[in-house]
Amino acid sequence: MRSKLFVPGTRPELFAKALAGAADAISLDLEDAVSEPRKDEARETVRQFLESGDAASSRKTLIVRVNAMDTPHFERDVAAVARTGVQLINLPKPQSPAHVRAAAEAIERAERANGVQAPIGLLLNIETPAALRMAAELALAHPRVAGLQLGLGDLFEPLGIARREPSAIRQAMFAVRIAAGEAGLYAYDSAFADIRDAEGFRAEAKLARDLGFLGKTCIHPSQIAIANEVFRPTDEEIAHARKVVEAAREADAKGVGAYVVDGKMIDIPFVIRARAIVESARSLGLIPG
Repeated sequence: MRSKLFVPGTRPELFAKALAGAADAISLDLEDAVSEPRKDEARETVRQFLESGDAASSRKTLIVRVNAMDTPHFERDVAAVARTGVQLINLPKPQSPAHVRAAAEAIERAERANGVQAPIGLLLNIETPAALRMAAELALAHPRVAGLQLGLGDLFEPLGIARREPSAIRQAMFAVRIAAGEAGLYAYDSAFADIRDAEGFRAEAKLARDLGFLGKTCIHPSQIAIANEVFRPTDEEIAHARKVVEAAREADAKGVGAYVVDGKMIDIPFVIRARAIVESARSLGLIPG
């Protein structure tokens, strides 16, 4: 999921375009992109789309961002969108591990009511000071949690922190990645609001990749190609990773714990990383399965 494109729930004319586009995932938005008077309309529009043949035949990761649990919309959102084919529900502003568990229970109830067989995961937004402080606790709150997503705009703007301040961005990214790592989950990067600044988007995506993030949120189709490029393993990384995996196989057979590949000392942490790169390359069709 190198790239995830937000699509407002009130813009059904964009749904087919998003499915046909290059983003690895689309996130149908019932929250910030939908004004309060149109929440019911957006919910019904998204429900109808999720039950359509287009959604059923799509190979993209389908995500729905619902409204926060402290709104009157959350329960109705989940009941409407917990449908077969939806892989993730994106939960904004979780306030505590108990909130996460309650969200998971709501999803389970909706799955039973809607006949969903494959469990739907939770992607938790880390976009408040409290959520950043307890990010690991949120990540560990329930087995349905699949990843943490950083929300820099919501996190920084109310505190008067400049959205483009490099030191603040780096610290927030690092904290979220470590929290996700403690739970064995992925971390996903924030949206970048300045659509015209392609190089700014690229630079922030590169920083996220260097800090171990899986991919980046896109709010405009023009950002998708950049995210896909930045989060694609390079040919050099793939070649080295394949050497490491093969060397690890040989070392295991010989009972050797540490060894050298391309002049670098290799042990278990490097093998884990190499296997992840190889798996990513295979999923993208860059090497044979």
